[in-house]
Amino acid sequence: MTPLAPASVTCAETLKDSLSLLEGRFAESAVDIGNGSIVSYRTCGRGPVIVLLHGISSGAASWLQCALRLEQDAQVIAWNAPGYGRSSPLPQAQPSAADYAARLELFLEALGITNCVLVGHSLGAMMVAAYLGKGYQRASRVLLVSPAQGYGSAAKRARGEQIAQERLQVLRSIGVEGMAERSPARMLSAQAGDTERAWVRWNIQWLNPAGYTQAVYMLCGDDLRAYAPRDILGEVPVTVYCGAEDVVTTPDDSRELAWNLNLPFHLIDNAGHACYIEQPGAVAAAIRHQLSGHLYKLN
Repeated sequence: MTPLAPASVTCAETLKDSLSLLEGRFAESAVDIGNGSIVSYRTCGRGPVIVLLHGISSGAASWLQCALRLEQDAQVIAWNAPGYGRSSPLPQAQPSAADYAARLELFLEALGITNCVLVGHSLGAMMVAAYLGKGYQRASRVLLVSPAQGYGSAAKRARGEQIAQERLQVLRSIGVEGMAERSPARMLSAQAGDTERAWVRWNIQWLNPAGYTQAVYMLCGDDLRAYAPRDILGEVPVTVYCGAEDVVTTPDDSRELAWNLNLPFHLIDNAGHACYIEQPGAVAAAIRHQLSGHLYKLN
């Protein structure tokens, strides 16, 4: 199922082990969700289900090291969001988080998943919030990791329009390859190693410009808090995590979100925005902690 690599994909010596693990232990599959659409995903392990949602500049493969640390405890499934990897795009030119949540529900239904720990990183956290807010019920526990909150509120709408224009202009001017070269500086802390930086670049280089464009419109036109009133979140245990050195969705912003929604909040030390790449063991431990509560609920 792995597509041919773009000619410029980073194949540094530091990535040889990661790429071998990716195809050997976290292979890609796809499932038909009807109406001529598919969702591609990567999976490993057996047992209770953990579903991982990536952010705007990433994909399912980016969860590799975190997933491998969880495979002894659970079946780990990382989707490619609509318009990412082999996943079919959404029909809407400017989709909402609710549109992604509806596709997520079809995906989980197609795989026969009735109960899972649902983890959303960055833009994926907006999708998870919408999934809960729209009343879908296949998640028993939820983690919002370095959550993007969106710019769709009245107070942020003008800023959101500006950011959408800026992001899409960058895409047009330097392309995905240029974005990949720029991104590690913002996605990771200053302490991140060469392997983590190469892995961020490698994953960004797989972006589909059309799928990325849809995601930009979602980020800039929707609002996480619109889907997350306290009474909705109170029905499912939700915890917020953030990289202690995150400059994208900062600890202060994430802490404020958690406080406003009355949710537990924790920092991932020595990590920037892509904390699950930089500190996969710590993020896996956070997910595993939620898994124990998920098992208790199932019993």
